[in-house]
Amino acid sequence: MSLSWNIEEATIATVQSAYREGKSTVREVVQAYLDRIAALDVDGPALNSVVTVSATALDEADALDLEYAARGELSGPLHGVPVLVKDQVATAGLRTTYGNRATAGHVPERDATAVARLREAGAVILGKTTMPDFATSWFSTSSVSGLTKNPYDLSRDPGGSSSGTAAAIAANLALVGIGEDTGGSIRLPASFCNLVGVRVTPGLISRDGMSPLVVPQDTAGPMTRTVEDAAKVLDVLVGFDPADAYTVAVRQRRRSASFTEAAAGGSVQGRRLGVLRGAFGDPTDPEAAAVVRVVEDALARLAGAGAELVDVEIPGLMDYVGFTSLYFTRSRQDMNAFFAAHPETGIGGVDEVRASGTYDPHLDLFEGITDGPEDPRTDPEYLDRVLTREDFVRAAQAQFVELGLDAMVFPDVQLAAPTHEDVLGGRWTCLTYPTNTVIASQLHFPAATVPAGFTEDRLPVGLEIMTSSFEETDLLAVARGVEATLDARRTPRLEAVVDPLTS
Repeated sequence: MSLSWNIEEATIATVQSAYREGKSTVREVVQAYLDRIAALDVDGPALNSVVTVSATALDEADALDLEYAARGELSGPLHGVPVLVKDQVATAGLRTTYGNRATAGHVPERDATAVARLREAGAVILGKTTMPDFATSWFSTSSVSGLTKNPYDLSRDPGGSSSGTAAAIAANLALVGIGEDTGGSIRLPASFCNLVGVRVTPGLISRDGMSPLVVPQDTAGPMTRTVEDAAKVLDVLVGFDPADAYTVAVRQRRRSASFTEAAAGGSVQGRRLGVLRGAFGDPTDPEAAAVVRVVEDALARLAGAGAELVDVEIPGLMDYVGFTSLYFTRSRQDMNAFFAAHPETGIGGVDEVRASGTYDPHLDLFEGITDGPEDPRTDPEYLDRVLTREDFVRAAQAQFVELGLDAMVFPDVQLAAPTHEDVLGGRWTCLTYPTNTVIASQLHFPAATVPAGFTEDRLPVGLEIMTSSFEETDLLAVARGVEATLDARRTPRLEAVVDPLTS
């Protein structure tokens, strides 16, 4: 039996209402998404966002339907929610490749903690999404999956490293998605694909079973079409895990409201938002100016809805961003430690991948990482980089305190999504693309992107919202207020590439 309603732009609330009202079963919803994956990801526009489809998803759906029939109530907060998971996160019995062909046959025996939490809450894992090798790019180039297409313009990249999750959720191939964010790998592709993406303070979500890049910065997180759905996923994912010592950070949330409650009361009325002008692109560059126009229009609308906008400056911002980056100092150690602890993946570390050449040739970040020191402590600048990050945090916090800010806002990325030709031809590389998402990442601050609008070329632009560490409830409340004011989410019209936005 097929669904009697259109699943496009469905939310957790609408799908679960359909279950309660007897309008749909979990099997019907799961099958509807599997049909869309076949029609849009494999055939049709061939987005190439899902690298592996679960062979057990329908069986899991049947089990949930039987449980609901027996109990008369949903099994958990994510009952019957079909989820796509970035291929960086281990899924028991379901291939997990880390985007690399040397690990393409790896099938984990157990779930990552984040995946286990999703399943315990009633979610159904539909499959795994594409990503560049070991998450080392802002773009989709991968030795396993090749290129993934942006649903809003098939000639353009969806961003990385959570490439497939962004493209798939934007195209309504699942209800929600899970990405991972070290320097912006949730927020950048969410911005390119007209989605909500949330990065939490590192440690609130367990990284157990997830390959790292820079351990102190890494975090999984939701990529969704609405702030409310992101909040509901966060309420499930956030929590202590003895397998990840960083999750003692959840102590900081012991008196905080749930993320769902925070989002429900979200508004920009009376919110004091610092506009970080130093993160805006060059207005004399036509491509950067196109993004600036969208963001300025969004800011004007937020002011009209009652937000107080204050221009803010973090002195030495870009110098801080450049010097506190740890990819070339620490990542090689962190990545090798993970694979050494998981020999079942089929590799002993990224050094052997570099030596064998079994990675996509466009990954300049991967090459830079593997050229770095085996032990970051042998880098004479490592300590200075770590200590300078503390100065960076104080400089940013000073603006929050002195100006009484609720959040800072700025464009996630200074340019809209590049073309595949730009990426493959070398016009843009990971190391040269001007993304602002690294700001929150290197501060270890939480941040969210919310759709801000579209350029004249109909390319999505995201507005980044950043708060201080452990202020996720404020972040979600502001994000919901921004979402309600701008209302900029649009469904891609994949059947008519010349007009990719719904009317």
